[in-house]
Amino acid sequence: MNTLVPILTMGALGFFFAFGLVFAHRRLAVHLDPRIEKVAGALPQSNCGACGYAGCQAMAEAMVSGKAAPNSCPAGGADTAAKVADVLGVRPAEVIKKLARLHCRGTKEAAVRRSQYLGLQTCYAAHLMGGDKLCTYGCLGLGDCVRACPFEAMFMDDDGLPVVIEEKCTACGKCVEACPRNLLELHPTSQNIIVFCRSKDRGPVARKACKNACIACGICSRAVPEAIIIENNLAMITDYKKIPPEKLLEIEKCPTGAIGRLKKENEG
Repeated sequence: MNTLVPILTMGALGFFFAFGLVFAHRRLAVHLDPRIEKVAGALPQSNCGACGYAGCQAMAEAMVSGKAAPNSCPAGGADTAAKVADVLGVRPAEVIKKLARLHCRGTKEAAVRRSQYLGLQTCYAAHLMGGDKLCTYGCLGLGDCVRACPFEAMFMDDDGLPVVIEEKCTACGKCVEACPRNLLELHPTSQNIIVFCRSKDRGPVARKACKNACIACGICSRAVPEAIIIENNLAMITDYKKIPPEKLLEIEKCPTGAIGRLKKENEG
């Protein structure tokens, strides 16, 4: 009898706690919307964080809850946006295809070197030390942007500048964040006229540092004053839509090639 009491007591306690756990599970369980997994399955699962969320699962939860639009995944593009919209039962939103563009043509041949940089081989470290180019605005050429790209959509060419592989670029923006000199921007693919310079030095100084620098001569701004201005010794495009095709040849009279159309690899 003495041994039976403890056994019954332990059994009763076990039953009581088990019942409590079942009750708590049913009352406190978080019921996940089944659409979350479907949306997550439509996302690229690159977990690049370009959307501003911790990963694709968090992005899916935000889309289902209405905190993020179906076209909020820059890596997925239009196809992903359409799939997500279908799962959520909403109309697909327009996705404007963008690509990363480099605003520098400070090649090894064009940009003058003032020293030999022997420090940590990252752009960020070199930038803190002033870099090895006479131009303090140009590309440092150490590939932080290339290493930051989660899609292998960039490489460093023989001229010491990063090249964007358009077919692989998802406009995630990681390369933009990685550049300490803000030389990379995301542009719509239709926007093919670029100022390939960030130097704010006066014309003679900029030209001395780099043969391809903007010298603020004003040829481009005089051609299309309603769309291009000169500010801080640098040409700036204020409205791409106001640049008529017939003005492109005038713009491309730029003596240093600091502004002009993007050309494909097979173009001259």
